[in-house]
Amino acid sequence: MRAVLDANVFVSALLSRSGSPGQILARWIAGEYELVVSPRLLNELERTLSSPKIRNRLMPEEAKQFAGLLREEAILVDDPELVPPRAPDPGDDYLLALAEAERAVLVSGDQHLLGLADEFPILAPATFLRTLETGG
Repeated sequence: MRAVLDANVFVSALLSRSGSPGQILARWIAGEYELVVSPRLLNELERTLSSPKIRNRLMPEEAKQFAGLLREEAILVDDPELVPPRAPDPGDDYLLALAEAERAVLVSGDQHLLGLADEFPILAPATFLRTLETGG
């Protein structure tokens, strides 16, 4: 199984390793699914991790190491060239295009994206974790 994790899932995983996002990340490290990232997703994550709100809760060195881990160990693909407008937030369209191009499920805690789950393979972190637990 392939998955694209929204930046909010990565951040949640780093801030609370016992929650669903943290367990999802641990399962990727254990080799239970393939994690797909792109330069745009990694840039969004790095911007988020460097925000004052997150810097107060996460050491800058930890954030840098995590971004490096993703660059080295995840499947790094080019950003999709065609990004049709489909999400309520235009900034999320690239995530849909990335997941679609890579035949991956998109995992997000963003309610705007989850509202598109009838049209696209989008799962909340807890639902994706259950899918992994059942061998889905």
